[in-house]
Amino acid sequence: MSNTETAELLAEVQALVRERERDGVRGLAERIGPAEWADLVPLLEPGEIAVLLQWLPDEEIPEILEELSPADAARILRTLSRAEAAELLEEMDPDDAADVVERLPEAEAREILVKMRPEEASELRDLSRYPPETAGGIMTPAFVAVTADATAEEAIAAIRRLVDDAETVNYIYVIGPDRTLLGVLSLYRLLLSPGDTPVRELMAPSTVRVRADADREVAARLLTDRNLLALPVVDQADHLLGIITEDDVADVLEAERLGGSEPLNVPYRSSGVFLLVRKRVVWLLLLFIAEAYTGTVLRDFEGELTQVVALSFFIPLLIGTGGNMGSQTVTLIVRAMAVGEVTLQDIGRVVFKEMRVGLVLGAVMAVVAFGRAAILGVGFDIGAVVALTILAICLWSATVAAALPLLLRALRIDPAVVSAPLITTLVDGTGLIIYFQIARLMLHL
Repeated sequence: MSNTETAELLAEVQALVRERERDGVRGLAERIGPAEWADLVPLLEPGEIAVLLQWLPDEEIPEILEELSPADAARILRTLSRAEAAELLEEMDPDDAADVVERLPEAEAREILVKMRPEEASELRDLSRYPPETAGGIMTPAFVAVTADATAEEAIAAIRRLVDDAETVNYIYVIGPDRTLLGVLSLYRLLLSPGDTPVRELMAPSTVRVRADADREVAARLLTDRNLLALPVVDQADHLLGIITEDDVADVLEAERLGGSEPLNVPYRSSGVFLLVRKRVVWLLLLFIAEAYTGTVLRDFEGELTQVVALSFFIPLLIGTGGNMGSQTVTLIVRAMAVGEVTLQDIGRVVFKEMRVGLVLGAVMAVVAFGRAAILGVGFDIGAVVALTILAICLWSATVAAALPLLLRALRIDPAVVSAPLITTLVDGTGLIIYFQIARLMLHL
């Protein structure tokens, strides 16, 4: 909604509550949905919210809580009795309910969980084990799965049983006896197949998946880049734990972290200026200090620049190419880590592969760079310096970028947050050193 629409609806709601117009609130609930209520509720006074909770249709309240930030939803639950809070949590999607429980004080959360049905409470406890910034923290256990020896008819029967509770039935996951993920089956193919066809013959065995401890932003990008409706979440042994759907990643993509800032863990609208500064300033200062090294390098090679002014023409091109090369490599490695394709034990194999990729790409860029130098008319010698530097920087950038995410993960630093800005900063300074050292040798400066 626009700010004007929100203000008008807010005034209408406050007037209805003030004048005790229960029917008016119910009528308004027929005009606007949970998302609109979620925009209004944080702007209301606690007393006004309490009245709304009494007057709104019972089935709409859990949906509104799902649309609210977990912190706002938790504040509302704390105003209710433990039994009322437990009942609302049971009606919410498990992943949303788990996020809300995490925002409650530990003692209150325990008291509410005790009031819930045992199986529902156990489900929320399991989900709450995963940090909110991980894929496990945004997954839902509400999915349809069948064993590999089931038939198409049995799979359809499972869908009918679970359709009201499952987050989506577009994908049916095929699992082994120990819940190991074996493949995925589309609803479309299932409905078009004879009822006695084993699902093993219908499934796609090499389905993309993400580890529960992977960064949630990597999972979000994986789901959107592959145009998936849902993404299975597994543990280290490939046991199916849950799924992530499009609505689960919407907020993640909207709040995607840029430039090396820490996660807020609170709604942006609820965060103050000081909190935002504190979350960003540390990495910003570290990157500033590292970037200042570039200026030091330029000062140390001032003599070479004075002798051959044309060298300065290519500085933006060289450090930009190195940064782009590093960012591409980092992105690939972080995604591969998220789906469990590479771990720290694979660092040697990964670095060797990316060195070869960097060498080939560097050779291509070197030819282009030499052509650019020829167009500028700076001479064969400087063109050769630029071409050889491009080749060296691409090789160096790919090598460092291949190892950096794995090393950061070993140090318990989130590679999705730090890798890209750090590799760009690192390549800027070291790339200039490579450039001027090559120039010294080839131009006899």
